[in-house]
Amino acid sequence: MKRILPVIVLGLLGSAVASFAADGASIWGDNCAKCHGPTGKGDTTIGKKLKISDLSSADVQAQFTDERAFSAVKDGYTDKDGRMRMKPVEGLSDDDIKAVVAHLRTLKQ
Repeated sequence: MKRILPVIVLGLLGSAVASFAADGASIWGDNCAKCHGPTGKGDTTIGKKLKISDLSSADVQAQFTDERAFSAVKDGYTDKDGRMRMKPVEGLSDDDIKAVVAHLRTLKQ
């Protein structure tokens, strides 16, 4: 019985953590879609004004790694001239950002 209890506790904790796992689509909708659009095409008013790349494009997605996408969300993105093109998204954990990047990859057409 003493050996079973820790296994049960760990199992319950694992289930609880999984239920709080980051939902990339929801985070995308709350933080990214206003500029990038729900499908990543950048076809919003802001996206068009800023000439945001179509992130649903397989060619565009091939141009950056998951690590680079993670960094853009966490630290923001500046262009080659040093101008801030995207501010960092505040208040997201690393797991949240990983979920957003995973969701971004699902937008590829």
